[in-house]
Amino acid sequence: MIVSDRRKQGKTVLAATTIQLRTTPDITPRDVKLHQTPRPTIPLVTGFGDGYLQIGERRVTRTILIAPEQLREDWGADDLDRLKPEDFTELAALPVQILLLGTGPTQRFPPPSLLRPMIEAGIGVEVMDTLAAARTYNILVAEGRAVAAALLLPDATP
Repeated sequence: MIVSDRRKQGKTVLAATTIQLRTTPDITPRDVKLHQTPRPTIPLVTGFGDGYLQIGERRVTRTILIAPEQLREDWGADDLDRLKPEDFTELAALPVQILLLGTGPTQRFPPPSLLRPMIEAGIGVEVMDTLAAARTYNILVAEGRAVAAALLLPDATP
C-alpha cells in the first residue's frame, strides 16, 4: 500500500493506493550467475606477499610468464633494464590479444625497441606495476579475454 499526501484547496488529503506486485516463483538463487568460471587450465594469481606471487597453490619467487595454459618461471630477466628484444619475440608467438607487463613495485616503461615484436604481431601491451598487472590479469581472464602477463619480481629471493 502506498500512502500519498496531496493538497487540495489548502487542505491535506491522504490517499491510499494498493499495488499488487507480481512475483515469479520459478526464479531461484540457483538461476543467477554473477561471474564466469575460467577454465581450470588457466592459471590465476591467488595471492601475493613480500617478494612472491601465489599462482593457484604454487608460490612463485621469480619473474614469471602466465599465458593461456602456460606458466613459466624465470621468463626474461628480473629487472626491466636487463630485458632483451628476444624476450618479447618469444611472447609475440603467444595466442593472445593483450600482454600485461608488470615492471616490479613501480610502473616503468620499457624502451619502444623492446616492444617492437609485440607491435608487429598486433598484440597490445599494457605496462603497470606487478601487483596491478596480476589483478588486471585475473579480471581479463574472468572476462574470457586472450591475455598473458609477464610479471617481474625484482626483489624476489630465489
